[in-house]
Amino acid sequence: MTAETSQTLDRGLRVLKLLADTDHGLTVTELSNKLGVNRTVVYRLLATLEQHALVRRDLGGRARVGLGVLRLGRQVHPLVREAALPALRSLAEDIGATAHLTLVDGTEALAVAVVEPTWTDYHVAYRAGFRHPLERGAAGKAILAARAAAADEPGYTLTHGELEAGASGAAAALIGVTGVEGSVGVVMLADAVPERVGPRVVDAAREVADALR
Repeated sequence: MTAETSQTLDRGLRVLKLLADTDHGLTVTELSNKLGVNRTVVYRLLATLEQHALVRRDLGGRARVGLGVLRLGRQVHPLVREAALPALRSLAEDIGATAHLTLVDGTEALAVAVVEPTWTDYHVAYRAGFRHPLERGAAGKAILAARAAAADEPGYTLTHGELEAGASGAAAALIGVTGVEGSVGVVMLADAVPERVGPRVVDAAREVADALR
């Protein structure tokens, strides 16, 4: 800790991180041991976090992350979308296809930003807010592939007809962005994705990742 930082806030944030890393919650004693502070300090931290709905305690006394964290998380989407738009616009104009940023939302892929090309006669209609299972479509499959590979550099995933008849997709996962799991991709009306699209999507995903770091 330095003179410019708050020890209490630091401990509160550490409590949230510890609770976020467990599925079954933690007791006051467990938190006390992990933080290296006495139980009285932990009680005060939990009481403060509970007032803001960031922590809840069950009947057994185990502390868990509260619904207030979810509300804060929803506000991340606009910030991520704004950071991604320049790269998405460039990708859509270059490829002539609808470009999108997709984030993980539970077991689903959620499109949070979509940019359509301005010069094409037609393109696939794809709207922000569209959801689909991670196991279907290029956007979700690229994320699952990145999870499995644990790679430092993204590859790309190609699909055809999985979300819309006659449409093909290409997507690459965001790599190296703490707290954000997602992908950048394009969707087009074509029987197959042109060869140059995959590498171009990878470049766009890298641009978005750099903007979010």
